[in-house]
Amino acid sequence: MLKIWGRTTSSNVQKVLWTCAELGIQYDRVDHGGPFGGNRDPEYLKLNPNGLVPTVIDGDLVMWESNTICRYLCTTHANGESLYPSDPAERTHVERWMDWQLSVIGGPMGALLQGLIRSKPETRDAAAIEAARRRAITAWEIADDAVAHQPYLGGDSLSLAEIVMGTHIYRWFNYPIERPNLSHLRAWYDRFCDRPGFKNHIVMPIT
Repeated sequence: MLKIWGRTTSSNVQKVLWTCAELGIQYDRVDHGGPFGGNRDPEYLKLNPNGLVPTVIDGDLVMWESNTICRYLCTTHANGESLYPSDPAERTHVERWMDWQLSVIGGPMGALLQGLIRSKPETRDAAAIEAARRRAITAWEIADDAVAHQPYLGGDSLSLAEIVMGTHIYRWFNYPIERPNLSHLRAWYDRFCDRPGFKNHIVMPIT
């Protein structure tokens, strides 16, 4: 059985858990990282030299980097093509958003997490939070345009593009900040926010 090392509150672990839910993959998960510690244990570092979560073990294969893990799960399990197309051209429409999640939206959303949630009120940098909010708006406007004429980022159905950004968009609509009315983005979010995998693995207190 698949073994997943990582706490359920980690955004990167959440991607993997939501993917497993969509594909009906059974797994054994171990709380690790954050308040559970263990990241720097020598035995864990042998599995994942970054000391981060998740780490996933499938037989003799050890994997880290959440987007890579999600791709692997889709290509090795039944119905995975529904989330990650096998056709190279169609796949680009999903993969570019997976890369975009890492290179564009992840930075400002991470800065908002640190500034709004993980910092004490007396130590918050209002200017840095505002800069991150503005950067996030610019990025989300790109996604808003992308779903103006199609229901999902990759096309007509939910894909890994949504799954890898699930935590980001959930936090965006729940952070105590001012947000512009991006109606296409909101409609896109509403299309998948009631899916069991999203509700069970993404919707929770932000820590």
